[in-house]
Amino acid sequence: MSLPVIIIVILVGVTLVALEIVAIPGFICGLLGGAMVAVGIWQSYAHFGTKAGIITLISSVVLCVIMLVILLKSGTWKRFSLNEASDGKANTLDNDNIRPGACGISISRLAPTGKAEIGGQIVEVQSESEFIDEQTPIEVIAVEGYRIVVKKSAE
Repeated sequence: MSLPVIIIVILVGVTLVALEIVAIPGFICGLLGGAMVAVGIWQSYAHFGTKAGIITLISSVVLCVIMLVILLKSGTWKRFSLNEASDGKANTLDNDNIRPGACGISISRLAPTGKAEIGGQIVEVQSESEFIDEQTPIEVIAVEGYRIVVKKSAE
């Protein structure tokens, strides 16, 4: 391997490691990048001797650290982080109106989960076995903790 090829392999490897850290999670990109850097260093030792290999090793480590510092200070993390608050919540069953046998109406399509109004409360429910269209009468068949299982009402 020639010196320009070794340099290109190491630069591409460092770039892949940086992409793994910042943009593409999943371990494969970072593993491939780390392997490319390792091959570049190994080829430097093999073709140019110990002194060149040590210089390549130290340069690669310094390059990785500099790239990581630049990525952390440039605000790149802010572009990929979640800036919105999640307003989802678990069902809060604060009255006894929601129990097996209680009736209500589906507000959204239950495919198999969705929203329903039961006993004056809007709650997240799960259909027993089928899709239920919105505005369909439903009946509670089970309450398991915060999970409410319903089926189409006979009415």
